[in-house]
Amino acid sequence: MFGALVHIARNIRAGYVLAREGVFSRVDPHPLPPMAQLGLKIARMFERSGAENDPARMAKAMARLGPSYVKFGQFLATRPDIVGFAAARDLEALQDRMEAFPQELAEATLTETLGRPISAVFAEFGPPVAAASIAQVHKALLKTRQGDKPVAVKIVRPGIRGRFARDLQAMRFAARLAEAISPEARRLRMREVVETLARSVTIEMDLRLEAAALSELAENTEKDEEFRVPVPEWDYTDRDVLTMEWIDGIKLNKLEAIDAAGHDREVLSRVVLQSFLRQAIRDGFFHADMHPGNLFVDGQGKLVAIDAGIMGRIGFREQRFLAEILLGFIRRDYLRVAQVHFEAGYVPRHHSVLDFAQAIRAIGEPIHNRRADQISMARVLGLLFEITAIFDMETRTELVMLQKTMVVVEGVCRHLDPHLDIWKVSDPVVREWIERNLGPVGKIEDAGRGLSTLAGVAARAPEMALRAERLLTQLERETENGLSLAPRSIERAGEAGAWRSRLLVGALWVIAIALVVGVVNGG
Repeated sequence: MFGALVHIARNIRAGYVLAREGVFSRVDPHPLPPMAQLGLKIARMFERSGAENDPARMAKAMARLGPSYVKFGQFLATRPDIVGFAAARDLEALQDRMEAFPQELAEATLTETLGRPISAVFAEFGPPVAAASIAQVHKALLKTRQGDKPVAVKIVRPGIRGRFARDLQAMRFAARLAEAISPEARRLRMREVVETLARSVTIEMDLRLEAAALSELAENTEKDEEFRVPVPEWDYTDRDVLTMEWIDGIKLNKLEAIDAAGHDREVLSRVVLQSFLRQAIRDGFFHADMHPGNLFVDGQGKLVAIDAGIMGRIGFREQRFLAEILLGFIRRDYLRVAQVHFEAGYVPRHHSVLDFAQAIRAIGEPIHNRRADQISMARVLGLLFEITAIFDMETRTELVMLQKTMVVVEGVCRHLDPHLDIWKVSDPVVREWIERNLGPVGKIEDAGRGLSTLAGVAARAPEMALRAERLLTQLERETENGLSLAPRSIERAGEAGAWRSRLLVGALWVIAIALVVGVVNGG
């Protein structure tokens, strides 16, 4: 009871800040139930003058709420299916830049992690060069046998885990209530969204996992001559500290500096797009935060990606789905695109494949009737989300992250080369995967995987049969005289049901103030 009240209080505070910054002006009231519409009107009474005309109002609200909400805002920027594309673009402007914590705290964390004085490991340890919601980065000189080596040292903020844990509990509570009240929230899987955020933050706060992501990404792209990532220094990395290679390069949003250094922007644009597609389609493991601040071109002209705190992973089925979808759009084979959705089980079988293909055509044809520099991937994805909702396609979190990353990557590529033909550049990567995995060699390997699975099942058959026999015997014993519940269990179930009913009525007002932005598609 007390915990629920604490969560409600925290969500009301968040709702008040969102209201003050004009976030609720983005919400269309028409799909809301009457009580939520009234709550929305009341929330807008707290709106500061001129807030509704501020294009960055959501970003400002999240920044006011603190590190947890900054990270939540960045995460929602990858979920336009929840907040809408306008709000997602607003949140893209949310810079994860926080005030740096004191140098002495950073040095204390580093000393504790290393188990020895900083001077024994580093010839120099400088002040922070960047500070974000979870960690900050220092430039240092690592002592090695070959001489001093420039490195970046990333250190987790003291006390940040406790703050995130408290805020995530409030978000979980709000998501549960939202799904209990709103069918749209259930379709968008709000609880799953919060849990995905929780997993992402947990990974980001353990810098050993980021080092592992850098290592895996480096291994996957070892033979890619135009792309690389910084190398972690494992001997000086732990949960709260990540030491890695220092990158000297030019950020991809510094166009004048790129031109002055003699780099070809058209080539860079191609490398960015194809590197991302190879990671996603070929490897199933991709950098999911490829904004210009995380992408550099080094002195050799290679693309370098830093900050592997947010990574995406998809399985073979999703890799095939992505490859065939892209190839279908390239070939204008909308029936195949529709069939792939059905084969993957993303669209319920009671819908017509032909009807879905017709809807896909409405997305694809405008693309092929325009010049390459007039095609907006954001617009394409917006239409796709609308159509998938019509056909009862449930949200696939990993695919939404993939699709949103594609939009960010496209933006980076367009900035480098406004005339980029994304379909022409994508074509060789997609075809290579199709030929490799769906051609003769791929079919043989797929058959091998199937035989291996069958062999594993056969090997476990005796054990599975024994377990099934035990389960049936136990069930038979339990049902001989009928199943029964203890009186106290029945009493508790009744109390829980009554409390849940009272709580849901009160929660309507809380949701209207604090969470309506997260359960409807903002415009």
